[in-house]
Amino acid sequence: MRSKIIHLVLGLILVVLLSVCTIKASASDDGYKQCEHTVKKWASSSSVDHKVQEDKHSLRDLLFFLHVPRTGGRTYFHCFLKKLYSNSQECPRSYDKLRFDPRKANCRLLSTHDDYSMMSKLPKEKTSVVTILRNPIDRVFSTYEFSVEVAARFLIHPNLSSVAKMAQRARRKTSAVSTLDIWPWKYLVPWMREDLFARRDARKLRGQSHLVTNDSYDMEDVLMPLHEYINDPIARDIVHNGATFQIVGLTNNSYFGEAHEVRHCVLKYHSLGDLVLEVAKRKLDNMLYVGLTENHKESATMFANIVGSQVISQRTISSSEKRSLLSSTKSDLTGQGNNTHQTLKNVSSTGEEEVRRENLTVGKLMEAYESCISNLRNSQAERRVNSLKRISPANFTKEARRQVSKILIEEIESLNSLDMKLYTYAQHIFTKQQTHVLHNMVSAQEIQTNTQSASVYPIFNNPPYWKLSISVTALLLVLFIFLFVNSRRRTSKVKL
Repeated sequence: MRSKIIHLVLGLILVVLLSVCTIKASASDDGYKQCEHTVKKWASSSSVDHKVQEDKHSLRDLLFFLHVPRTGGRTYFHCFLKKLYSNSQECPRSYDKLRFDPRKANCRLLSTHDDYSMMSKLPKEKTSVVTILRNPIDRVFSTYEFSVEVAARFLIHPNLSSVAKMAQRARRKTSAVSTLDIWPWKYLVPWMREDLFARRDARKLRGQSHLVTNDSYDMEDVLMPLHEYINDPIARDIVHNGATFQIVGLTNNSYFGEAHEVRHCVLKYHSLGDLVLEVAKRKLDNMLYVGLTENHKESATMFANIVGSQVISQRTISSSEKRSLLSSTKSDLTGQGNNTHQTLKNVSSTGEEEVRRENLTVGKLMEAYESCISNLRNSQAERRVNSLKRISPANFTKEARRQVSKILIEEIESLNSLDMKLYTYAQHIFTKQQTHVLHNMVSAQEIQTNTQSASVYPIFNNPPYWKLSISVTALLLVLFIFLFVNSRRRTSKVKL
């Protein structure tokens, strides 16, 4: 009797377990189907602008630089775009949706970490998009290193309360946008900063002062090890496949209402990522320019020839008109009293800067770029060294990266599978761009050669005169042959 009861109880337990498993499986299937429907619906709505534009190589009225973090975009902004566009042509700072107004008059340049959803705020038919991609593994390393570098700057404070007070005072004094206002650093830096303070406090409690390590990416007594960083939910949501999500407008900073749900579904069901990847590829296809961080020199040259040359050629105000405007402005201000000296100085400085831009060529742009990046890199390197001193002996170098285990590298690659595929696709686009630029340069050279030839020998480049010159030459040649033959005949007769 007792054995029957035991068997009955065990049977009931088995039935309950099977039911629970069935319910979970059913719920899982329903969850996948719901997510599949959500992602497909989003991808279908995004396919409206999938068709490659015929005029995609032509610069439109507004240039949107979609700056993927840690790709070298800051260099392009300061050393290229600031040389091409005046301050008055820049749209209000739009990083993290701060003070952005695309309706601003004469707004021609928008440079931001915002994702592609920003296009919903812009006149799409009048906007050209450019971006730069980087090898995803290197980008993850760089994102980790920069998060640590910026967070380490705050270690001059005794605790996080002191940091908060300092931040409040700084905000009252200035309205400038700081790194902590910008996506994704507004999430990544505070997270890393709290971790650095916690580990420093733990070392103090242990009385630990001397640290020795051979691996800067695995120093758990000082900072979050890389292997912990890449597996944290924050990194999974923001860092991994970040370029793909940014290019399709699905970051946690998106303007799209459905962005969070679509991103959540892709993170949960990885097979749905292929739908997002295809949308990202079509976005790249329609961009005016796609650069590669690893091909730095070629990318810079291509940017100057694709974007720079068109910005230069689109200038509609001549230098003489600008000087006339400047002269008129000075005349108006001079009669307003003695307090206009600084105003006149500012106007003059602005005018001189505009004249320099008016005389800019692609060659001069590249010269200015090379000089600019040298200075910028020196200042960045100095700031980085000063920050990392606070977490010594950690020191992020190329040699230190090479010491990271192959297993960890493969894990980073796996976590960024969408970005890896998108980067490969971007390399194909880059090759096509190089061919296009080379073709344009050859065509321009041929036109220039023909133009120079026409200016040196104008008579031969005019069709009627060209035909006449040929006829005259032929006639003279026949006459020469006739005279030569007659001369030979006379000579022969004399000898005989």
